[in-house]
Amino acid sequence: MTSIPQRELRNNIGDVLRRAEAGEEFTITVAGRPAAQLGPAPRRRWVDDATLQQVWATAPPDADRLRADLERFPADLGDPFG
Repeated sequence: MTSIPQRELRNNIGDVLRRAEAGEEFTITVAGRPAAQLGPAPRRRWVDDATLQQVWATAPPDADRLRADLERFPADLGDPFG
């Protein structure tokens, strides 16, 4: 993993980000100490039509079962929406 000082990152951010997007990983240092790691973000994963249709066809949770599950929470927890 390439080590890169904070100042170099600041001065060359575009180049460093292009390299990270291409798969390179960096350790960002501040005063010679490792402070952060920078690397490529995960790529998007697309869901195929059949899987998406299956998700939309799934029934919502049973209201009575949901109510029973919520009743198991401590009484001092309030409704964040009400």
